[in-house]
Amino acid sequence: MRQGAAAVGSVVFFVVAPGVVTGVVPWWLSDGWSAGGSWSWAVGALGWAVLIGSAALLVHSFGRFVAQGLGTPAPVAPTEHLVITGAYRYVRNPMYVAVVALILAQGLVLARPLLLGYGLLAWAVMAAFVRAYEEPTLRRQFGPEYELYRGVVRAWIPVLRAYDPAARPADGA
Repeated sequence: MRQGAAAVGSVVFFVVAPGVVTGVVPWWLSDGWSAGGSWSWAVGALGWAVLIGSAALLVHSFGRFVAQGLGTPAPVAPTEHLVITGAYRYVRNPMYVAVVALILAQGLVLARPLLLGYGLLAWAVMAAFVRAYEEPTLRRQFGPEYELYRGVVRAWIPVLRAYDPAARPADGA
């Protein structure tokens, strides 16, 4: 796939998938993003910081699919190359981490416990999808390259040291 087509497909998927999950549903659950109460200013500030950071992470992660993968995050138009640059050097699922963080951040900013629960539910659904569909698909598509990556980089909690595909273990494992 050419980068232009990958970019267009990624933008469409961005609007459809995370746009609904992090935009439409939280808007609906919070009655038009209205505050459900008030928490301390520190909780609100933390929420805003997480919201801004996770939005940047989500956009960055989509960009990696276009720039490195030459494809989209959509299963119907997958990448040609395993994406292991940028945030993917630290965590295997930065898009999902960003989506969950965006939902939780909205819960903090709006003082809406319902959004916190929705964030946890969204994570559970995404984790099941990753385990049942994405990991087996990546294993089939990229074989040993994916297995090496999977053995070094965790799925949900970032590693502190960036993954370097050139630095293979000494025993060849």
